[in-house]
Amino acid sequence: MVTDQLDQLRRDAQKGLDSAATTNELSDWHARYLGRKGALTDAMRQLGALSAEERPAFGKAVNALKTELSEAFEARQEIVRGAQLDARLATDAIDVTLPGRPLELGTLHPITQLIREVSSIFAHLGFQTIEGPEVEDAYYAFDALNIPKDHPARDVWDTIFVQSESREIVLRPHTSPMQVRTMERLKPPVRVIVPGRCYRYEALDATHEWHFQQVEGLAVDEHLTMTDLKGTLAEFARQLFGPQRKVRFRCDYFPFVEPGVDFAIDCMVCHGDGCRVCKGTGWIEILGAGMVHPNVLANVGYDPDKYTGWAFGCGFERLAMLKYGITDIRAFYQSDLRFLSQFDRATA
Repeated sequence: MVTDQLDQLRRDAQKGLDSAATTNELSDWHARYLGRKGALTDAMRQLGALSAEERPAFGKAVNALKTELSEAFEARQEIVRGAQLDARLATDAIDVTLPGRPLELGTLHPITQLIREVSSIFAHLGFQTIEGPEVEDAYYAFDALNIPKDHPARDVWDTIFVQSESREIVLRPHTSPMQVRTMERLKPPVRVIVPGRCYRYEALDATHEWHFQQVEGLAVDEHLTMTDLKGTLAEFARQLFGPQRKVRFRCDYFPFVEPGVDFAIDCMVCHGDGCRVCKGTGWIEILGAGMVHPNVLANVGYDPDKYTGWAFGCGFERLAMLKYGITDIRAFYQSDLRFLSQFDRATA
């Protein structure tokens, strides 16, 4: 009688296993027959009602049935999982003959593009591009550039100090410190430009940023004159803004040059007639320049009676605003893709 019950249990279990078509149905079947509260567990509880002679044979039969059903369950589980995977692959199949979606590629930032363009212009004029530290010693940022601690011009730069107790460390307010560092390292002739980021304690508006990109130019050799400076900057302006550009030099003051000048080009909007962009003057100032002050040459061990030099400095954002007709400097650093995508172009 007990053997008949096990045979019936085997038939019922096998029938239920054959009809299980999903993992959930397999899970229910396992709980019903092989679980702690399943049919085989109930069968084992019948051992107490059997005689001592019947118990070994019955226990052996139940264990054999449990092994048989466990193996059948694992085999069926593999079949069901394979069928479900095949169905999913059929549903989620990708048509590899369809054209792929184009990837949206990034591009260089407009200021980076302009840095490369300016570096290329000066490379053709014989200048090497170098870089320098953004966190600078005040000696290089001011003292060696003829701006001592009591000099009133020192207040103009709106400097951000990193450390000021025992040693003044600043975020460089201009790239001019690399004039001194370069001349300390090299002997004349020297011809370099120095692009880099600068920092000033500025109130933000359409024409001022607290951080910006600047380029410094320096040339030192025997017999250099203002004529060499004028010719170099005129060629630079015409290559960057067009061969028809007119240029103008006017006297200006910077502590590290003597004499100093501001350099302007004729307005690209009104062509010198006067408009809102050039404030009616017909000219747009783009940079400051001048002959390197003899004190600066002496500070690095150059003989100012033997060597002369000239230098200039300008902001890349200002150049970009003039070149591309941009009216707000803050647009460069707001990460607005609508703005930046206008400058999407192939770059080397």
